[in-house]
Amino acid sequence: MQPAADSYPILTIQPEWVLEEEAMGSKRKFWFRQPDDGAGWLFKYPQPNTGQHWTEKIAAEIAEELEILHAKVELALFDGVKGSATESFAREGRELYHGNQILAGQVLGYDPVKRFRQSSHTLANIFAALDRVFRRPELAVAAKQRMAEYLVLDALIGNTDRHHENWGILVKQTPKGRTRIIAPSFDHASSLGRELLDDTPGKCRVRILKENRIGHYAENAPGAIYWDENDKRAISPLELVRRAARMHPDLFRRAFVLLDKLEKQSLERIVERVPPGWMSGVARQFAIELTCYNLTQLKKIAP
Repeated sequence: MQPAADSYPILTIQPEWVLEEEAMGSKRKFWFRQPDDGAGWLFKYPQPNTGQHWTEKIAAEIAEELEILHAKVELALFDGVKGSATESFAREGRELYHGNQILAGQVLGYDPVKRFRQSSHTLANIFAALDRVFRRPELAVAAKQRMAEYLVLDALIGNTDRHHENWGILVKQTPKGRTRIIAPSFDHASSLGRELLDDTPGKCRVRILKENRIGHYAENAPGAIYWDENDKRAISPLELVRRAARMHPDLFRRAFVLLDKLEKQSLERIVERVPPGWMSGVARQFAIELTCYNLTQLKKIAP
């Protein structure tokens, strides 16, 4: 599969644009600001031997195609290193509260520090916390519907890292009091098989493709949202949506309507626009086949 002629632009970051390092999270990153641009941007270095930079871009473009609220992402270069740049959405007086802060304030006994194997990070607890934060019923429903859209996006792209610091609420103080909205979907680096290598022993894209095990890969990739607090392992993003859509069909209905506009050709076009040298042909094929498998499964379970 060949990259498209109209490849995504690449933002070249100048040293004088750099503002400060970002301490949150496990990956190296820093904030920068372009001249004549009021918004701050976050440059992320991909971890070695991963596709975290092109994954971020593809995921944002898929979200754009679906009209799901998301952080703007560009492919970027800094000092010759390939990475991704994400535009800040916590601006104009808005402050971001991450999911762990919200759950700690609304769910009794929730540990906001425990990130890995945090089995209290369940969909039930997330929805309960949103009900308490957005006290007017119509606002709570809207917040949960938006979260449902993010979960459907996760299932589509195979995002296994929707942990409690990878979603949040934007809060703004106004003369009439505080306003709250669900933050755009962000940090999709752990998607599209980004951790796999093309053709090496172990986790290998070529082998998975040759053996037609894309479905097995998608169905068995553990996510970061648990179904039950007693579970030892989180279920896959795809299985999470299967169960959640059965339990909350009204909350997921709009998310599935958005999927109606997406077809294989749309996914191919989005992936093919990654510039040459940024993503291998095997990685492109894997990303397309994975999202196509997930799209087919999601359309089967639409409420």
